[in-house]
Amino acid sequence: MFPNLSPGALGIEVPFSEAVQLALRCGFGGLDVSIAELQRIAAAQGAGAVTQQMKEAGLQYGVWSLPVAYRADEDSWRRDLEELPARAALASSLGADRTSTYIAPADDQRPYDENYEFHLARLRPIAEILARNGIRFGLEWVGPKTLRDEKRFPFIHTMEGAQQLAADLGTGRVGLLVDIFHLFTSHADVSTVRSLTNAQVVNVHVNDAIAGRSADEQIDNERTLPAETGLTDVAGFLQALHAIGYDGPVTVEPFSQRIRALPPAEAAQAAAESLQKSWQLAGL
Repeated sequence: MFPNLSPGALGIEVPFSEAVQLALRCGFGGLDVSIAELQRIAAAQGAGAVTQQMKEAGLQYGVWSLPVAYRADEDSWRRDLEELPARAALASSLGADRTSTYIAPADDQRPYDENYEFHLARLRPIAEILARNGIRFGLEWVGPKTLRDEKRFPFIHTMEGAQQLAADLGTGRVGLLVDIFHLFTSHADVSTVRSLTNAQVVNVHVNDAIAGRSADEQIDNERTLPAETGLTDVAGFLQALHAIGYDGPVTVEPFSQRIRALPPAEAAQAAAESLQKSWQLAGL
């Protein structure tokens, strides 16, 4: 596994070339990218221009965010779906073989079973296109009870539920995005990660919960840097990932207004230092 920079998770909005240099200067081993942006660069300069920048910086690809609005109206979903094969093919040619999305944990319109069928119908064509191009697809469950309390009908909000949906999509290349905050808020011990395999874990997010709140009181978009409050066991989490041979990106996703208010270089450096601290706590 390698420390990975996701600019968007830190509130950083810079072009790809600047993100590459930011990741290099701060000592990250990987970088999350926008496949739509890389598609534009490849069209204008050739895919080799993308490859050269990543290679010169010594960076691996983290993930590219799924560019399909599968929760939106059917026309939007179908329009994005039509563009996905070309984007997945480009990603495959670059070696950017991981993408992921989250599963909303509740809904106002659809009861659980109806919502499950909706997700199968919307996500299966996506998963099939990705699988044909050798792309691994991670599903993130979202744990906070506070989100479920806002909606009429609860939905998938545990690792087991996300695993079942991944299996039911049926391509064999759908796994999990495992976020330590969602482990904590869904009342799962980090040791449960040891039940997974490297093939099942597509992507990883680390952060910490807000002090003074129980797991059920946590709010999804209010978090801190990993190892900041100690509520989430980042050392045990990384040790579990190491034990299963996880070889992918480990990304800081703090949803912290303090971090978002920093200049890009300072925000990236703070994330890098939090990962260094986390690795040291884990003894890795």
